[in-house]
Amino acid sequence: MRTESFIERKLVAGVDEAGRGPLAGPVVAAAVILDDNVVIAGLGDSKTISEQRRYKLAAEIRQKSIAWATARVEHEEIDDLNILNASMLAMQRAVQGLSVYPHHVQVDGNRCPELACSVEAIVKGDALIPAIGAASILAKVTRDAHMVEMDKRYPGYGFARHKGYPTKQHTEALARLGICEIHRRSYAPVRLYILQR
Repeated sequence: MRTESFIERKLVAGVDEAGRGPLAGPVVAAAVILDDNVVIAGLGDSKTISEQRRYKLAAEIRQKSIAWATARVEHEEIDDLNILNASMLAMQRAVQGLSVYPHHVQVDGNRCPELACSVEAIVKGDALIPAIGAASILAKVTRDAHMVEMDKRYPGYGFARHKGYPTKQHTEALARLGICEIHRRSYAPVRLYILQR
C-alpha cells in the first residue's frame, strides 16, 4: 500500500474474474483499488490486450495501485457450487484479501457478490471502468500463469497454450489421455467423457 493516508477518501475497488469457461483449473478473481492521482495507460478488457502487454500492465498495476489482491476457487469447489457461485466466492475472497477494505465495489457483469460494503454490477465494466479493467488484467494474468504451471504437472493436455478452455487440442487430449485431477467434473464435455468410459 502507498504511504499516503487514504482514511478519509472513499475507496472504490474494481473486481473481475477469469476462467468461467475452461474445462479445467480454478476460477480466479482480482480486486484493485486504483490511485486517482496515478494514471495507468491502456487499462481495459484483458481479452482485448495482447499477452505481452497484459504482463507489463499487471506489473504496473501491482506497483501503482493503492491495494490489489487475487483469489481463486479450485475445480473441486466449482463442481460443488457451480461456476456462478464459485465466481462470486472468488470475488468475495479477492475483496477480503485487500490490504485496505473499500467503501464501494464495482463488479464486471450483471451479478454482485455479497460484501460488507456497497456493490454494483456494471455490464462491460472491464472496458468502461479503469479499476475493473485492472482487475480483469490481474485475474487473467494470474490464472494464465497458474495454468502454465499445471501444464508442467499434467503434460500432454496443452494447458500452457489453451489455459483449459475447450479447444480442439484440449478435447482431443481428453479423448487420448482421459481426465486429470484438475478437470471440472460438472462441465458437460468432461462429464460426458466420464459417462462414456
